[in-house]
Amino acid sequence: MSKQLFKRKSYQKMQQWKAESGGKSALLVEGARRVGKSTLVRQFAQQEYDSYIMIDFADLSPEVDSLLDNHLSDLNYFFIRLQLLFRTTLYERRSVIIFDEVQLKPKVRQAIKYLVQDGRYDYIETGSLISLKRNVQDIVIPSEEDRLQMFPMDFEEFLWALGDEVTIPLLQQFMVNPGRLGDEAHRRLMRDFRLYMLVGGMPQAVDIFIDSNNLMQVDRMKRRILNLYADDLHKLDASDKLRALFWAIPSSLSRQISRFQPSTVIENIKQASMQELLAVLHESMIVNIAYHSSDPNVGLALTADRTRYKMYLADTGLFVTLAFWDKGFTDNTIYQKLLSDKLPANMGYVFENVVAQMLRTSGYELYYHTFPSPSNHYYEVDFLLSKGSKLTPIEVKSSGYNSHKSLDAFCEKYASRVAERILLYTKDYRKDGPTICLPVYFTPLL
Repeated sequence: MSKQLFKRKSYQKMQQWKAESGGKSALLVEGARRVGKSTLVRQFAQQEYDSYIMIDFADLSPEVDSLLDNHLSDLNYFFIRLQLLFRTTLYERRSVIIFDEVQLKPKVRQAIKYLVQDGRYDYIETGSLISLKRNVQDIVIPSEEDRLQMFPMDFEEFLWALGDEVTIPLLQQFMVNPGRLGDEAHRRLMRDFRLYMLVGGMPQAVDIFIDSNNLMQVDRMKRRILNLYADDLHKLDASDKLRALFWAIPSSLSRQISRFQPSTVIENIKQASMQELLAVLHESMIVNIAYHSSDPNVGLALTADRTRYKMYLADTGLFVTLAFWDKGFTDNTIYQKLLSDKLPANMGYVFENVVAQMLRTSGYELYYHTFPSPSNHYYEVDFLLSKGSKLTPIEVKSSGYNSHKSLDAFCEKYASRVAERILLYTKDYRKDGPTICLPVYFTPLL
Protein backbone atom coordinates (compact mmCIF):
# COMPACT_ATOMS: atom_id res chain seq x y z
CA MET A 1 0.00 0.00 0.00
CA SER A 2 1.23 3.49 -0.81
CA LYS A 3 1.82 6.04 1.90
CA GLN A 4 0.93 9.38 0.41
CA LEU A 5 1.65 12.79 1.88
CA PHE A 6 -1.58 14.69 1.47
CA LYS A 7 -1.81 18.43 1.09
CA ARG A 8 -3.42 19.83 4.25
CA LYS A 9 -4.64 23.34 5.03
CA SER A 10 -3.10 23.14 8.49
CA TYR A 11 0.32 23.34 6.83
CA GLN A 12 -0.28 26.99 5.92
CA LYS A 13 -1.39 27.72 9.48
CA MET A 14 1.84 26.19 10.74
CA GLN A 15 3.84 28.37 8.35
CA GLN A 16 1.99 31.39 9.72
CA TRP A 17 2.83 30.36 13.30
CA LYS A 18 6.53 29.94 12.43
CA ALA A 19 6.71 33.36 10.77
CA GLU A 20 4.80 35.23 13.48
CA SER A 21 6.14 33.43 16.53
CA GLY A 22 9.83 33.82 15.79
CA GLY A 23 10.58 31.23 18.45
CA LYS A 24 8.60 33.04 21.16
CA SER A 25 6.01 30.26 21.47
CA ALA A 26 5.61 26.55 20.89
CA LEU A 27 2.86 25.15 18.67
CA LEU A 28 0.47 22.51 19.99
CA VAL A 29 -1.29 20.61 17.19
CA GLU A 30 -4.25 18.83 18.75
CA GLY A 31 -6.89 16.59 17.25
CA ALA A 32 -8.35 13.12 17.36
CA ARG A 33 -6.12 10.13 16.72
CA ARG A 34 -5.43 9.30 13.08
CA VAL A 35 -6.33 12.72 11.64
CA GLY A 36 -2.75 13.06 10.37
CA LYS A 37 -1.08 15.24 13.03
CA SER A 38 2.24 13.40 13.26
CA THR A 39 2.59 12.96 9.51
CA LEU A 40 1.92 16.65 8.85
CA VAL A 41 4.25 17.86 11.60
CA ARG A 42 7.07 15.64 10.33
CA GLN A 43 6.50 16.88 6.77
CA PHE A 44 6.56 20.48 8.03
CA ALA A 45 9.81 19.91 9.92
CA GLN A 46 11.47 18.33 6.91
CA GLN A 47 10.51 21.15 4.56
CA GLU A 48 10.72 24.23 6.79
CA TYR A 49 13.82 23.56 8.93
CA ASP A 50 17.44 22.55 8.40
CA SER A 51 17.06 19.65 10.83
CA TYR A 52 14.61 18.24 13.37
CA ILE A 53 14.29 15.69 16.14
CA MET A 54 10.96 13.96 16.69
CA ILE A 55 10.41 12.37 20.10
CA ASP A 56 7.47 9.95 20.03
CA PHE A 57 6.18 9.47 23.58
CA ALA A 58 4.19 6.42 22.47
CA ASP A 59 7.50 4.71 21.56
CA LEU A 60 10.10 6.12 23.91
CA SER A 61 13.50 4.51 24.47
CA PRO A 62 14.72 4.18 28.08
CA GLU A 63 17.68 6.47 27.34
CA VAL A 64 15.51 9.30 26.01
CA ASP A 65 12.98 8.77 28.79
CA SER A 66 15.71 9.11 31.42
CA LEU A 67 17.12 12.21 29.71
CA LEU A 68 13.72 13.90 29.77
CA ASP A 69 13.07 12.94 33.38
CA ASN A 70 16.41 13.92 34.83
CA HIS A 71 18.20 16.54 32.74
CA LEU A 72 15.75 19.15 31.49
CA SER A 73 17.05 21.51 34.16
CA ASP A 74 20.46 21.59 32.43
CA LEU A 75 19.61 22.49 28.85
CA ASN A 76 23.20 22.59 27.60
CA TYR A 77 23.70 18.96 28.64
CA PHE A 78 20.19 18.02 27.54
CA PHE A 79 20.69 19.27 23.97
CA ILE A 80 24.11 17.63 23.61
CA ARG A 81 22.78 14.26 24.76
CA LEU A 82 19.65 14.60 22.62
CA GLN A 83 21.70 15.18 19.46
CA LEU A 84 23.90 12.16 20.27
CA LEU A 85 20.94 9.88 20.95
CA PHE A 86 19.18 10.84 17.72
CA ARG A 87 22.40 11.30 15.72
CA THR A 88 21.09 14.63 14.48
CA THR A 89 22.72 18.06 14.56
CA LEU A 90 20.53 20.89 15.82
CA TYR A 91 21.17 24.39 14.48
CA GLU A 92 20.28 27.44 16.54
CA ARG A 93 17.06 29.08 15.22
CA ARG A 94 17.09 26.68 12.25
CA SER A 95 15.95 23.43 13.91
CA VAL A 96 12.77 22.18 15.54
CA ILE A 97 12.16 19.61 18.26
CA ILE A 98 8.84 17.73 18.04
CA PHE A 99 7.14 16.17 21.06
CA ASP A 100 4.71 13.66 19.55
CA GLU A 101 1.74 12.53 21.70
CA VAL A 102 2.90 14.92 24.41
CA GLN A 103 -0.10 14.15 26.62
CA LEU A 104 1.71 10.94 27.54
CA LYS A 105 4.50 12.99 29.16
CA PRO A 106 2.84 15.96 30.95
CA LYS A 107 6.04 17.13 32.67
CA VAL A 108 7.63 17.75 29.27
CA ARG A 109 4.67 19.87 28.24
CA GLN A 110 5.17 21.90 31.41
CA ALA A 111 8.85 22.38 30.49
CA ILE A 112 7.86 24.09 27.22
CA LYS A 113 7.96 27.40 29.12
CA TYR A 114 11.69 27.06 29.81
CA LEU A 115 12.56 25.56 26.44
CA VAL A 116 10.89 28.47 24.63
CA GLN A 117 12.57 31.00 26.92
CA ASP A 118 15.93 29.42 26.11
CA GLY A 119 15.24 30.37 22.49
CA ARG A 120 17.68 28.11 20.65
CA TYR A 121 15.14 25.99 18.77
CA ASP A 122 11.47 25.85 17.81
CA TYR A 123 9.08 23.39 19.45
CA ILE A 124 5.99 21.64 18.11
CA GLU A 125 3.79 19.35 20.18
CA THR A 126 1.09 16.97 19.01
CA GLY A 127 -1.58 15.47 21.21
CA SER A 128 -4.84 13.59 21.38
CA LEU A 129 -7.33 13.92 24.24
CA ILE A 130 -4.89 16.56 25.38
CA SER A 131 -7.06 18.77 27.57
CA LEU A 132 -8.44 16.11 29.88
CA LYS A 133 -7.90 16.63 33.61
CA ARG A 134 -6.06 13.37 34.02
CA ASN A 135 -3.34 14.62 31.65
CA VAL A 136 -2.83 18.10 33.09
CA GLN A 137 -3.97 18.05 36.71
CA ASP A 138 -0.45 18.00 38.15
CA ILE A 139 1.23 20.49 35.83
CA VAL A 140 1.19 24.17 34.97
CA ILE A 141 0.00 24.65 31.38
CA PRO A 142 2.57 26.83 29.58
CA SER A 143 1.34 30.20 28.40
CA GLU A 144 4.04 30.12 25.71
CA GLU A 145 1.91 27.73 23.66
CA ASP A 146 -0.17 28.45 20.57
CA ARG A 147 -2.81 25.89 19.61
CA LEU A 148 -3.87 24.55 16.24
CA GLN A 149 -6.87 22.25 16.02
CA MET A 150 -6.63 19.67 13.27
CA PHE A 151 -9.69 17.92 11.86
CA PRO A 152 -10.21 15.09 9.38
CA MET A 153 -9.59 16.04 5.76
CA ASP A 154 -12.32 18.37 4.48
CA PHE A 155 -13.97 18.03 1.08
CA GLU A 156 -11.44 20.28 -0.64
CA GLU A 157 -8.52 18.35 0.85
CA PHE A 158 -10.22 15.13 -0.31
CA LEU A 159 -10.45 16.55 -3.84
CA TRP A 160 -6.78 17.55 -3.65
CA ALA A 161 -5.96 13.93 -2.79
CA LEU A 162 -7.87 12.88 -5.92
CA GLY A 163 -5.81 15.32 -7.98
CA ASP A 164 -8.46 18.05 -8.28
CA GLU A 165 -7.29 21.51 -7.22
CA VAL A 166 -9.60 23.58 -9.44
CA THR A 167 -13.15 22.70 -8.37
CA ILE A 168 -13.41 24.54 -5.05
CA PRO A 169 -11.87 27.81 -6.37
CA LEU A 170 -14.41 27.68 -9.21
CA LEU A 171 -17.23 27.15 -6.69
CA GLN A 172 -15.97 30.13 -4.71
CA GLN A 173 -16.38 32.25 -7.84
CA PHE A 174 -19.85 30.79 -8.28
CA MET A 175 -20.84 31.99 -4.80
CA VAL A 176 -20.21 35.57 -5.92
CA ASN A 177 -22.57 35.22 -8.90
CA PRO A 178 -24.76 32.20 -8.11
CA GLY A 179 -26.62 30.25 -10.75
CA ARG A 180 -27.15 26.70 -11.91
CA LEU A 181 -24.05 24.60 -12.46
CA GLY A 182 -25.72 22.40 -15.05
CA ASP A 183 -26.58 18.71 -14.87
CA GLU A 184 -23.22 17.28 -15.90
CA ALA A 185 -21.09 19.39 -13.52
CA HIS A 186 -23.53 18.88 -10.65
CA ARG A 187 -23.65 15.10 -11.17
CA ARG A 188 -19.85 14.90 -11.13
CA LEU A 189 -19.60 16.98 -7.96
CA MET A 190 -22.28 14.96 -6.18
CA ARG A 191 -20.52 11.74 -7.20
CA ASP A 192 -17.26 13.00 -5.65
CA PHE A 193 -19.09 14.28 -2.60
CA ARG A 194 -20.85 10.94 -2.03
CA LEU A 195 -17.45 9.24 -2.22
CA TYR A 196 -16.18 11.71 0.36
CA MET A 197 -19.07 10.81 2.67
CA LEU A 198 -18.33 7.09 2.31
CA VAL A 199 -14.53 7.21 2.55
CA GLY A 200 -14.38 10.09 5.02
CA GLY A 201 -11.43 12.30 5.80
CA MET A 202 -9.14 10.05 7.85
CA PRO A 203 -5.88 10.04 5.85
CA GLN A 204 -5.33 6.28 6.22
CA ALA A 205 -8.78 5.58 4.77
CA VAL A 206 -8.23 8.05 1.92
CA ASP A 207 -4.84 6.51 1.19
CA ILE A 208 -6.34 3.02 0.94
CA PHE A 209 -9.13 4.28 -1.30
CA ILE A 210 -6.70 5.93 -3.72
CA ASP A 211 -4.41 2.91 -3.69
CA SER A 212 -7.04 0.17 -4.02
CA ASN A 213 -10.29 1.81 -5.23
CA ASN A 214 -11.91 -0.72 -2.91
CA LEU A 215 -14.48 0.46 -0.37
CA MET A 216 -14.39 -2.85 1.48
CA GLN A 217 -10.73 -2.28 2.31
CA VAL A 218 -11.56 1.31 3.28
CA ASP A 219 -14.28 0.05 5.62
CA ARG A 220 -11.80 -2.36 7.21
CA MET A 221 -9.42 0.52 7.97
CA LYS A 222 -12.24 2.63 9.41
CA ARG A 223 -13.12 -0.24 11.75
CA ARG A 224 -9.54 -0.27 13.02
CA ILE A 225 -9.72 3.45 13.74
CA LEU A 226 -13.07 3.08 15.53
CA ASN A 227 -11.62 0.28 17.64
CA LEU A 228 -8.74 2.59 18.58
CA TYR A 229 -11.24 5.23 19.67
CA ALA A 230 -13.18 2.66 21.68
CA ASP A 231 -9.97 1.55 23.42
CA ASP A 232 -9.06 5.16 24.20
CA LEU A 233 -12.49 5.80 25.70
CA HIS A 234 -12.22 2.66 27.81
CA LYS A 235 -8.87 3.83 29.19
CA LEU A 236 -10.47 7.12 30.18
CA ASP A 237 -13.59 5.53 31.66
CA ALA A 238 -13.44 1.92 32.80
CA SER A 239 -17.22 1.89 33.32
CA ASP A 240 -17.55 2.23 29.52
CA LYS A 241 -20.21 4.93 29.73
CA LEU A 242 -18.16 7.02 27.29
CA ARG A 243 -17.93 4.17 24.84
CA ALA A 244 -21.67 3.47 25.12
CA LEU A 245 -22.50 7.11 24.37
CA PHE A 246 -20.13 7.16 21.40
CA TRP A 247 -21.56 3.92 20.00
CA ALA A 248 -25.12 5.26 20.33
CA ILE A 249 -24.66 8.34 18.09
CA PRO A 250 -25.88 6.76 14.81
CA SER A 251 -28.96 5.18 16.38
CA SER A 252 -29.86 8.45 18.10
CA LEU A 253 -29.70 10.39 14.83
CA SER A 254 -31.56 7.69 12.92
CA ARG A 255 -34.54 8.04 15.26
CA GLN A 256 -34.85 11.65 14.09
CA ILE A 257 -35.50 12.89 17.63
CA SER A 258 -34.87 16.49 18.58
CA ARG A 259 -32.05 15.69 21.00
CA PHE A 260 -29.72 12.97 22.23
CA GLN A 261 -31.37 11.00 25.04
CA PRO A 262 -28.67 9.66 27.37
CA SER A 263 -31.21 7.77 29.49
CA THR A 264 -31.75 5.36 26.58
CA VAL A 265 -28.05 4.52 26.75
CA ILE A 266 -27.19 4.82 30.46
CA GLU A 267 -29.94 4.25 32.99
CA ASN A 268 -30.49 6.79 35.77
CA ILE A 269 -27.53 8.96 34.84
CA LYS A 270 -27.45 12.31 36.61
CA GLN A 271 -27.19 15.55 34.68
CA ALA A 272 -23.89 16.51 36.33
CA SER A 273 -22.32 13.16 35.44
CA MET A 274 -23.59 13.46 31.87
CA GLN A 275 -22.07 16.90 31.50
CA GLU A 276 -18.69 15.54 32.61
CA LEU A 277 -18.88 12.76 30.03
CA LEU A 278 -19.89 15.24 27.33
CA ALA A 279 -16.90 17.41 28.17
CA VAL A 280 -14.59 14.43 27.70
CA LEU A 281 -16.15 13.55 24.33
CA HIS A 282 -15.95 17.16 23.20
CA GLU A 283 -12.29 17.49 24.18
CA SER A 284 -11.46 14.21 22.43
CA MET A 285 -12.48 15.79 19.09
CA ILE A 286 -13.94 12.47 17.90
CA VAL A 287 -17.47 13.89 18.12
CA ASN A 288 -19.16 17.18 17.26
CA ILE A 289 -21.87 18.44 19.61
CA ALA A 290 -24.69 20.76 18.55
CA TYR A 291 -26.49 22.55 21.38
CA HIS A 292 -30.08 23.72 21.35
CA SER A 293 -30.46 27.50 21.22
CA SER A 294 -33.39 28.36 23.46
CA ASP A 295 -33.80 31.89 22.08
CA PRO A 296 -31.88 32.05 18.79
CA ASN A 297 -30.03 35.31 18.35
CA VAL A 298 -26.60 36.42 17.21
CA GLY A 299 -25.04 35.50 20.56
CA LEU A 300 -25.84 31.83 20.11
CA ALA A 301 -23.49 30.70 22.87
CA LEU A 302 -25.43 32.86 25.35
CA THR A 303 -28.69 31.05 24.55
CA ALA A 304 -27.30 27.49 24.41
CA ASP A 305 -29.16 24.94 26.52
CA ARG A 306 -26.38 22.58 27.59
CA THR A 307 -28.91 19.93 28.62
CA ARG A 308 -30.31 19.63 25.09
CA TYR A 309 -27.92 18.60 22.36
CA LYS A 310 -27.25 16.38 19.39
CA MET A 311 -24.06 14.44 18.80
CA TYR A 312 -22.37 13.71 15.50
CA LEU A 313 -19.19 11.87 14.59
CA ALA A 314 -16.33 14.17 13.63
CA ASP A 315 -15.80 12.10 10.48
CA THR A 316 -18.74 11.00 8.34
CA GLY A 317 -16.79 8.12 6.83
CA LEU A 318 -16.43 6.69 10.33
CA PHE A 319 -20.13 7.41 10.92
CA VAL A 320 -21.09 5.30 7.89
CA THR A 321 -19.12 2.37 9.29
CA LEU A 322 -20.29 2.79 12.89
CA ALA A 323 -23.94 2.93 11.81
CA PHE A 324 -23.63 -0.68 10.59
CA TRP A 325 -21.03 -1.84 13.07
CA ASP A 326 -22.74 -5.16 13.77
CA LYS A 327 -22.99 -6.06 10.08
CA GLY A 328 -20.46 -6.78 7.37
CA PHE A 329 -19.49 -4.37 4.62
CA THR A 330 -21.81 -5.99 2.08
CA ASP A 331 -24.80 -5.45 4.38
CA ASN A 332 -24.08 -1.74 4.87
CA THR A 333 -26.89 -0.21 2.84
CA ILE A 334 -25.46 3.31 3.16
CA TYR A 335 -22.64 2.34 0.79
CA GLN A 336 -25.09 0.84 -1.67
CA LYS A 337 -27.66 3.64 -1.51
CA LEU A 338 -25.21 6.53 -1.62
CA LEU A 339 -23.24 5.08 -4.53
CA SER A 340 -26.44 4.67 -6.54
CA ASP A 341 -27.73 8.10 -5.45
CA LYS A 342 -30.79 6.49 -3.90
CA LEU A 343 -30.37 7.27 -0.21
CA PRO A 344 -33.91 7.25 1.25
CA ALA A 345 -35.24 10.11 3.33
CA ASN A 346 -35.02 8.05 6.53
CA MET A 347 -31.24 8.00 6.11
CA GLY A 348 -31.00 11.76 5.93
CA TYR A 349 -29.05 11.70 9.17
CA VAL A 350 -25.94 10.83 7.12
CA PHE A 351 -26.19 14.20 5.35
CA GLU A 352 -26.89 15.91 8.65
CA ASN A 353 -23.67 14.43 10.03
CA VAL A 354 -21.56 15.57 7.08
CA VAL A 355 -22.97 19.11 7.23
CA ALA A 356 -22.15 19.23 10.96
CA GLN A 357 -18.63 18.05 10.15
CA MET A 358 -18.11 20.66 7.41
CA LEU A 359 -19.45 23.53 9.51
CA ARG A 360 -17.30 22.54 12.48
CA THR A 361 -14.19 22.23 10.30
CA SER A 362 -14.95 25.70 8.91
CA GLY A 363 -14.72 27.11 12.43
CA TYR A 364 -18.38 27.25 13.47
CA GLU A 365 -19.71 26.02 16.78
CA LEU A 366 -22.90 24.03 16.23
CA TYR A 367 -26.40 25.12 17.30
CA TYR A 368 -29.93 24.13 16.31
CA HIS A 369 -33.45 25.14 17.28
CA THR A 370 -36.80 23.38 17.73
CA PHE A 371 -40.18 24.87 18.52
CA PRO A 372 -43.79 23.61 18.56
CA SER A 373 -45.91 23.52 15.42
CA PRO A 374 -49.72 24.04 15.39
CA SER A 375 -50.19 20.31 14.83
CA ASN A 376 -48.52 19.42 18.13
CA HIS A 377 -45.33 18.34 16.39
CA TYR A 378 -42.06 20.24 16.34
CA TYR A 379 -40.36 22.36 13.75
CA GLU A 380 -36.62 21.89 13.66
CA VAL A 381 -33.94 24.03 12.06
CA ASP A 382 -30.88 21.80 11.75
CA PHE A 383 -28.17 24.45 12.11
CA LEU A 384 -27.89 28.14 12.94
CA LEU A 385 -25.03 30.38 11.88
CA SER A 386 -24.44 33.82 13.34
CA LYS A 387 -23.29 36.36 10.76
CA GLY A 388 -22.82 39.95 11.85
CA SER A 389 -26.05 41.09 13.46
CA LYS A 390 -28.23 38.41 11.84
CA LEU A 391 -28.80 34.65 11.79
CA THR A 392 -28.61 32.20 8.91
CA PRO A 393 -30.89 29.20 9.53
CA ILE A 394 -30.05 26.00 7.64
CA GLU A 395 -32.23 23.01 6.83
CA VAL A 396 -30.66 19.82 5.46
CA LYS A 397 -32.38 17.46 3.02
CA SER A 398 -30.97 14.14 1.86
CA SER A 399 -32.53 14.39 -1.59
CA GLY A 400 -34.49 16.91 -3.60
CA TYR A 401 -36.86 19.07 -1.63
CA ASN A 402 -40.61 19.03 -1.51
CA SER A 403 -41.01 21.63 1.18
CA HIS A 404 -39.09 23.43 3.90
CA LYS A 405 -41.78 24.05 6.47
CA SER A 406 -39.46 24.29 9.45
CA LEU A 407 -37.28 26.87 7.71
CA ASP A 408 -40.33 28.90 6.68
CA ALA A 409 -41.84 28.78 10.16
CA PHE A 410 -38.55 29.80 11.78
CA CYS A 411 -38.11 32.75 9.41
CA GLU A 412 -41.66 33.89 10.09
CA LYS A 413 -41.27 33.64 13.86
CA TYR A 414 -37.86 35.33 13.97
CA ALA A 415 -38.17 37.51 10.87
CA SER A 416 -36.21 40.46 12.30
CA ARG A 417 -33.24 38.23 13.16
CA VAL A 418 -32.80 36.39 9.84
CA ALA A 419 -30.39 37.49 7.12
CA GLU A 420 -30.73 34.65 4.61
CA ARG A 421 -32.31 31.23 4.72
CA ILE A 422 -30.54 28.22 3.23
CA LEU A 423 -31.69 24.76 2.22
CA LEU A 424 -28.83 22.31 1.69
CA TYR A 425 -29.83 19.42 -0.54
CA THR A 426 -28.65 17.15 -3.37
CA LYS A 427 -29.97 19.04 -6.40
CA ASP A 428 -28.57 21.97 -8.39
CA TYR A 429 -28.75 25.58 -7.23
CA ARG A 430 -32.11 27.36 -7.29
CA LYS A 431 -34.07 30.04 -5.50
CA ASP A 432 -37.45 29.19 -4.01
CA GLY A 433 -38.82 32.57 -3.06
CA PRO A 434 -36.48 33.93 -0.36
CA THR A 435 -34.97 30.47 0.28
CA ILE A 436 -31.58 29.75 -1.27
CA CYS A 437 -31.39 26.08 -2.26
CA LEU A 438 -27.74 25.05 -2.43
CA PRO A 439 -26.08 21.74 -3.29
CA VAL A 440 -24.71 20.28 -0.07
CA TYR A 441 -21.09 20.46 -1.29
CA PHE A 442 -21.32 24.28 -0.95
CA THR A 443 -21.49 24.01 2.85
CA PRO A 444 -17.82 24.97 3.47
CA LEU A 445 -18.29 28.13 1.40
CA LEU A 446 -21.23 29.56 3.34
